Amino acid sequence: MAQLQDIPRLTSEFVDLAREYLRQETIAPAKKLGHFAGYSLAAAAIWAAAVVLLSVTGLRALVSLLPSGVYWEALGYIVSALLLFVFIALLIKLVPERGVHDAQSVHEAERSTP
Repeated sequence: MAQLQDIPRLTSEFVDLAREYLRQETIAPAKKLGHFAGYSLAAAAIWAAAVVLLSVTGLRALVSLLPSGVYWEALGYIVSALLLFVFIALLIKLVPERGVHDAQSVHEAERSTP
């Protein structure tokens, strides 16, 4: 059993351990999550800008290849919009689903290993 003189030292050790535990288990993972979210948002913004710029470039190239005229230009806009829609649909179809299913399989794999 602890002596009466040891209580202040034990209390300060407890506070230090609690502070270190909170820093290790909450602040460090939150910082990692913040970095991941920042990089993810930056990558999404760059991809979005690239898709917009490439679609405008494709539209201008398609319109310049077609004969001159208002109806041909309108056809170029429609074809370009349809191609962009097909491209986005392919991206959605090809990107693997992530989230709850992956987390569950990871946890199941951790539980099955001794």
